[in-house]
Amino acid sequence: IAVPEMSNTDLVALHVRVIALENLLISLLATASDQQLELAREMAGYISPRPGSAHHPLTIRAAAHMIDLVERSSRVR
Repeated sequence: IAVPEMSNTDLVALHVRVIALENLLISLLATASDQQLELAREMAGYISPRPGSAHHPLTIRAAAHMIDLVERSSRVR
């Protein structure tokens, strides 16, 4: 499947949407129960590389970013 190249305008629009979604998620996490916040933290650990598997930099950054979103939500609480 051929994937069309994204223009700078497309990339900026995508960036804006990601920022909006992150802020929306932070606001939802700010009202989450302790159990839900712990589940979000566990999910970050779940996507981290397993022992013996290759450490993919994007996966590691994604897991760290998930934890960061949970921590940022605690400041809104």
